[in-house]
Amino acid sequence: MSTEDKQTTAAAGSEQKPNSNRPRRRRRSRKPRDASSQQGSWTPVMFKVPVVEGKRRFHDFGLPDVLMHAIADLGFEYCTPIQAATIPHALQGRDLIGKAQTGTGKTAAFLIGIMTDLLDYPLEGERKKGEPRVLIIAPTRELALQIAADAEGLGKYADLSVVSLVGGMDYEKQRKALAAKPVDILVATPGRLIDFVRSKEVDLYHVEVLVLDEADRMLSMGFIPDVRTIIRQTPRKGADRQTLLYSATFTDEVMRLAEQWTLEPVTIEIESEHKTTDNVAQKVFLVSSNEKYQLLRNYLRINGIERAIVFGNRRHETRALAERLSKDGIKAALMSGEIPQNKRLKTLEDFRSGKIEVLVATDVAGRGIHIDGVTHVINYQLPEDADDYVHRIGRTGRAGQTGTSICFACEDDSFLIPDIERETGVKLECIHPEAELLKPLKDSSRKVEKEAEVAVEADKADVTEAPSEQASAAEAVAEASSPEGKVDAAQVETVPTADVTVEVAVSGAEAATPVEPQEAIVAEAAEAADQDEATKSENAPDEAMDSMIAQSDDAPVAPAAEQAESAASEDEAGHQDETTVVSAKEGEAPSNEQAEQAEQAEQAEQAEQAEQAEQAEQAEQAEQAEQAEQAEQAEQVEKSDRADK
Repeated sequence: MSTEDKQTTAAAGSEQKPNSNRPRRRRRSRKPRDASSQQGSWTPVMFKVPVVEGKRRFHDFGLPDVLMHAIADLGFEYCTPIQAATIPHALQGRDLIGKAQTGTGKTAAFLIGIMTDLLDYPLEGERKKGEPRVLIIAPTRELALQIAADAEGLGKYADLSVVSLVGGMDYEKQRKALAAKPVDILVATPGRLIDFVRSKEVDLYHVEVLVLDEADRMLSMGFIPDVRTIIRQTPRKGADRQTLLYSATFTDEVMRLAEQWTLEPVTIEIESEHKTTDNVAQKVFLVSSNEKYQLLRNYLRINGIERAIVFGNRRHETRALAERLSKDGIKAALMSGEIPQNKRLKTLEDFRSGKIEVLVATDVAGRGIHIDGVTHVINYQLPEDADDYVHRIGRTGRAGQTGTSICFACEDDSFLIPDIERETGVKLECIHPEAELLKPLKDSSRKVEKEAEVAVEADKADVTEAPSEQASAAEAVAEASSPEGKVDAAQVETVPTADVTVEVAVSGAEAATPVEPQEAIVAEAAEAADQDEATKSENAPDEAMDSMIAQSDDAPVAPAAEQAESAASEDEAGHQDETTVVSAKEGEAPSNEQAEQAEQAEQAEQAEQAEQAEQAEQAEQAEQAEQAEQAEQAEQVEKSDRADK
C-alpha cells in the first residue's frame, strides 16, 4: 500500500471534520442544463461560430452561459486538440493525465471543465473562508499568476472567487485575500501554500478538484516532496477528489507519480511524432561566439522585430546581454530568478503592452508564460537540457499563431544540436548567416568614443599650432618694421600685456582678437609634459625666458606704436587681409632667443607625445587586466551555477 493510501485510510477512520457531509466530487453523467435557470441578456446564440468538419466548437459542450460569454469575449471559436480531447472527460468527473505541446491551450482546457462543474454544482449553506473547492499547483510564480489571470478572464461573468498564493510577494496581502470571502479556485506554488497550510489559514480538506500543471517541471525542480505533503492534506483520490495532470512532457517517474495520485485515469497524448509545433519555423545560425551579438543586433534591426524573447543559460550572461542591448538603444529588459517578483511582474506587463521589445530571459520564463504576439524566440545559447528547448520555442506560435525560432550555435554549444533533434524529432536547418547580418555595428557607445577622440585631437592641434603661430608672428614683425610692410594704421589695435605687446590688424569692422603670448603657450605645453622627461630641458629655457620677460617689463611700448604709424604712413591704401603683428620691447626679438623658444616648444611637444603614448599603453594594459579579471569572475560564476544545478 502506498504512503498516500495509508494516509487516506487512516484519515477515513478518524473523526470527520465539520461540514464533511457536503457533496463530494463524484463521477456522474452530465445532465441537460435547464435554460430557464440561466438568466441574463446574453445568450450563446449571439456568439455565432459555424460548424466545421473535424473541429469542435465550445457550443458543443453545453457550457453555462456566463462561461460562454467570457469565451466569446476572448475570441475562442474552436477547441485546440487538447481541449477537444480532455473537456468531455473532465465534465464527466474522470481523472486525467494530459500530455500536449506547450502553448496548445492546456490551461483553458482544465479551467473550462472546472468552472462548469463549480457553476453546475454550487454548495449549499454557509462556507468557511480559506477552504478552496479547487486547488491548482504550478511550479513557478509566473505560471501560477498566469493561470490565476486566465481563470479571472474566463470567470468574469461568473460569481467565482480566484486567489493566488505565490512566494516573493506580500504575505499579508495574500492573507487578506483569503480572509475576504470563500475561495472557489486557489492557485499556488508549493512552498507558499505549505506555509499557509501549516499556519492553518488554508484548509485543503474540502478540495474537490486537484490540478497539477507542469508536473515534470515540479519533479526537476525538486518540488515532489512538497507536493506529496500537500496532497496528503486533500481528500482521498477517486470518489472524493478529481485529479488532473497536465504537462508538455512526461518522464517514467512522473507517470509513476501520476498513478499514485489518480484513480483509473484517462491518458490523453496529443503529440505523437514531434514535440514542437508545426506553427514555429526553426532555424540554426552557425557563428563564432564573438559574432553572436552583432548577429543579434542586425537580425533584430533588419527584420523589424518588435516582440521577441532571447534565452540564455546563465544569469550573469543574460544580465550582461540585457544591459548591452539597452545601452545600444534597444528596449530590452531582464527576466531571471534574481529579479524581485514585483519587478518581474512589471517587466512582463511592459512586455505585453509593447513598452519592452526584447525580453532577455533564463529558463525561469520558459514555462507556461503566455505573452500574446511573440513573433520570435532566439536561443542566444543552446539549452543544455533538450527538454528546455521545447518549452523555449513554445513561447511563440501559440494557439494557432505562427512564430519563428532562431538558434545561435557556436564552437561552445553546437554539439548540443543532435540532442535537440532527437528530443523534438525535427531535423534543424543549420545555415551560415548572410554577410549583411554580420556587418560591424555602429552603436551609440562607439559614436561617443569617436566624438571624444575628435575632441582630444582638436586639443592636440591647438598645442601643436604654437610653433607655427610663433613663426607667423616673427614674419609679421619683420614686415611691420620694414619699409615694404603695408598696414592701415586705423585698423591696428594694441593690446598690452605683462611681457609682450600684441598688435592685431583687422579687416573692415571686425573686432580685434588678442593672441595668446608665446611664453604662456610654451609654459602650458611644458606643464603637460612628463615631469621626469622635461626636467633636464627646462633649466636653460627658463633662464632665457626670465631674461626676456625682465627686458620686456623694463622697456616702454611706445616704439611699437611708432613703427605701426610709420608703416601706415608709407601706404595709405592699406591691406584688407588680416595680419597679426607682434613686437617686443625694442623691436624684433633677437634671433637666438626665438630659436631657443622654438626648440623649447618642439621639446615640449615631443615630451607630450611620449607621455600620451605611455598613457595609451597603460590604458591598454589596464583594459587587458580588467578583461582577464572579468573572464575569471565569469568562470567562477559558471562553476557556482553548475554546483547549484
